[in-house]
Amino acid sequence: MIGKTISHYKIVEKLGEGGMGVVYRAEDKKLKRTVALKFFRPLSFSDEEQRRLFIQEARAAAALDHPNICTIYEIDEVDDQFFISMAYVEGVDLKEKLKAGPLEVDRVLYIGLQIAQALESAHKKGIIHHDIKSANIMVSADDHARIMDFGLAKMAGGTELHDEFISGGTSAYISPEQARGEETDHRTDIWAWGVCFYEMLTGQLPFRGTYEASVVYSILNEDPAPISDLRGGIPLKLERIIEKALAKELDERYQSVTDVIKELKKSEEELKLEVLDDQYAEEGLVPSVAVLPFADMSPEKDQEYFCDGITEEIINSLTRVVGLRVVSRTSAFAYKEKPEDIRKIGRKLGVGTILEGSVRKAGTKLRITTQLINVADGYHIWTEQYNRELEDVFAIQEEIAENIVRALEIELNEKEKDVLEKPAAKDVEAYDFYLRGRKYFYQSKRESIHAACDMFEKAIEKDPSYARAYAGIADCYTYLFLYFDRKDENLEEAMKASQKALELDPELAEAHAARGLAVALDHQYEESEREFERAIRLNPKLFEAYYFYARASFVRSEFEKTARLYEQAARVDPENYLAPMMLGFAYRGLNQTPKAEKAYRRGMELVEKHVEMNPDDSRALYLGSSALIELGEREKSMEWAKRALEADPNNPYNIYGIACFHSQLGEVDDALHFFERAVELGFAHKEWIENDTDLDPLRDHPRFKAILDTLE
Repeated sequence: MIGKTISHYKIVEKLGEGGMGVVYRAEDKKLKRTVALKFFRPLSFSDEEQRRLFIQEARAAAALDHPNICTIYEIDEVDDQFFISMAYVEGVDLKEKLKAGPLEVDRVLYIGLQIAQALESAHKKGIIHHDIKSANIMVSADDHARIMDFGLAKMAGGTELHDEFISGGTSAYISPEQARGEETDHRTDIWAWGVCFYEMLTGQLPFRGTYEASVVYSILNEDPAPISDLRGGIPLKLERIIEKALAKELDERYQSVTDVIKELKKSEEELKLEVLDDQYAEEGLVPSVAVLPFADMSPEKDQEYFCDGITEEIINSLTRVVGLRVVSRTSAFAYKEKPEDIRKIGRKLGVGTILEGSVRKAGTKLRITTQLINVADGYHIWTEQYNRELEDVFAIQEEIAENIVRALEIELNEKEKDVLEKPAAKDVEAYDFYLRGRKYFYQSKRESIHAACDMFEKAIEKDPSYARAYAGIADCYTYLFLYFDRKDENLEEAMKASQKALELDPELAEAHAARGLAVALDHQYEESEREFERAIRLNPKLFEAYYFYARASFVRSEFEKTARLYEQAARVDPENYLAPMMLGFAYRGLNQTPKAEKAYRRGMELVEKHVEMNPDDSRALYLGSSALIELGEREKSMEWAKRALEADPNNPYNIYGIACFHSQLGEVDDALHFFERAVELGFAHKEWIENDTDLDPLRDHPRFKAILDTLE
């Protein structure tokens, strides 16, 4: 067969052989892609009814669309021999991987959850696999799992296929009802999932025997050896999950895979907390703190911007202390107004201490209450209440930061002392306007960016030497230019404001980052690189410096550098969805598909949390839709794209993202429509467009070229 062409597939190599047939790697000559071809032995189909059923079920399976299910492209027949064309998956099957021994518990949870989610997707469409086993699960180098052979499934309620299709020669995974030849349903897959989960944890099968009949006897009559007898350190919760999945009576088993998934996710969270508890017990752990958003206790409850601003200022000050690990703003603000146990929050964030507080602001009077809490036992390390005039807010912030450092017994050098003692501003009214501006800026909408700019301008009216306000103005104009309105005057204003910020404070990292982005958008890449590098030297924890430095590298096709910078951005702010999302695109540019998929999956975890709290964030929604396409979840991707368009129908950056979405799906006419609309509304980043692989399906189209030619 090697070297032969069957239909439009050229056979390249043999991948494996089993009881039902042979699998080859092949090249699809029509679509120029690598596929796996599975040829079934003629004896697999004893009559026309089985042939008809097989074709029916293969077509049903081909409709499955899930990143953890191997996609079926086509079913065909040559010389009375059926074959299926399916996605070629790099990696080894789970059975092969387990030859090296059982897996770490976190990996078992990760792989087991993927398999369960794939089964859930199939079961919702009435499709049962009936032959789940470790040899039917492919696992990549980064533990991405895909279930194979859904083409051998049967529709729920349909007629049972031949025994060969049930077990594939592997009796150790069949359920008691299968062994007895009884009617089966989706709970048969749950049983087989439990067998695989047991196998991953222990490295051996739960039901064994020297010959097939003895294995079947064990399945029907014996209980598997307790996992705790085979391996220590396994959470009791996981043993309980396996026991329920392997209940011999159907009514005692999990009734749906959805129930299994819920239990797994709980276990995954509990495992993380156990690991963190172990870390806290270790000696020499670097002191760490999370500053949670301060609560607004003001009479009118109208000081949220002020409370958030104070929280952010304390975070910014503490991040400059070398011997202290500080949780990022994004991570800390995820717990805003969430009544959750402080110790649990601390463990989730991986810190030893938490600062929480409240602010009461009425006229010129200010009361700030703070408490530093030890996560290990929940006790207060110190508490303090500051009853001052509003003009003392800068001194209060300094005292809070110093008290935290003192409580954690950290020695400061002179430079760090200067940073903590440096006031956030000179004028309290200017500071108030600045905080209002930051609040608007974080909303990331066209109108909110304009409102932020107005607030920063008012701050400068109160204090013309306020460098951070100038940096804020520069950010506003670069964001307007980048995401909403590519007018030359927006870029010119960004250039002027960033230059002024640097003149006023050459040591302000935010000013160098703002300048770096502005000159990058003006194609001054050497200066841009210098500014971003300077920003990072001044503040190695400034997310925006890494993120936009990466963006500037991407438009120059420097994909390795881009990936490295996005990785650094993700480390600085691990709960921010933007860096892993964009990291996925960078890895795709490097043709590193497994790494790209891993980044997309991490990005989706974060963006789903973000969208839960910010359901109308169009940028998050369209980036999520693009990642979902890359992960093979087309239906969910379409839903997110629709939500993005509804949330902000005239946002050019958003509409550009919708164009990319349709392009990825091969829907050329729709992609061109939205691409043209995005350009009409102001999206004109020609260098980005030229490097964006999402648009590759459009590049040879005359209309695409014509639109691109309209850009400078």
